[in-house]
Amino acid sequence: MVIPMKMLEENINRKVSLLLKDNRILEGTLSGYDEHMNMVLDEAEESSQDSKRRLGTVVIRGSNIVRISPE
Repeated sequence: MVIPMKMLEENINRKVSLLLKDNRILEGTLSGYDEHMNMVLDEAEESSQDSKRRLGTVVIRGSNIVRISPE
């Protein structure tokens, strides 16, 4: 079993992929997080169906995250 906070700690400053509740996928470098699993991604890109767009630095509310995958 993977403990989410430990996984986040191990992947700080590494690429991660986040699946959000609305089925969008965000990929970027995990630069920070807090106890509520709110996250900061640098160089983030959003993927939804056929499109990709660059977002830069984003803050994602933890309650919107369905899955976290290290890349």
